[in-house]
Amino acid sequence: MTELNKTLAVIQTKLKAKKSSYNSFGKYYFRKAEDILEAVKPFLIEHSVSVTVTEEIIGIEPVPMMRSTAIITDGSDQITATAIVGVDLSQKGMQTSQQFGAASTYGKKYALGNLFLIDDTEDADATNTHGKAAKLTTQAKTKMTDAQLKKAIEFIKGGGQLSAIEAKYEITAEQRKALT
Repeated sequence: MTELNKTLAVIQTKLKAKKSSYNSFGKYYFRKAEDILEAVKPFLIEHSVSVTVTEEIIGIEPVPMMRSTAIITDGSDQITATAIVGVDLSQKGMQTSQQFGAASTYGKKYALGNLFLIDDTEDADATNTHGKAAKLTTQAKTKMTDAQLKKAIEFIKGGGQLSAIEAKYEITAEQRKALT
């Protein structure tokens, strides 16, 4: 085992990346790539390593695909971990730059998570059924209020899926138009 492998194992064991962001619509906390990078900073000088993330477009058909690569290096050796994400160009309410930015953020988060062995089983991304569970239950949906509609619009603008809203709320045609 190289020194870099030992250093990475120490960081993987001790790293605690908090979930600093809150999704008020879905009512869950989540971590971003920035949270992971902030948590790893104290280890960098202590262990004489650096961490970077690179990105590249690796395909454009049927959708643009991005590869994010997280790299830890001691200056001579390096260890990498990757994540591949698609760019959803049909995401309504987002400009193309926002669609790529959302995919970039997602890819970085998962590449860093793969490198540092961050377990996301408690994250909403890991437990989100994307509306599938709603079809299995007979739970009544509530009517969406104006305040909830405003939150739902922000949720969609931030990259959220309409299906998540539909699983939770009874949506009128007028509300659907506002969401799309």
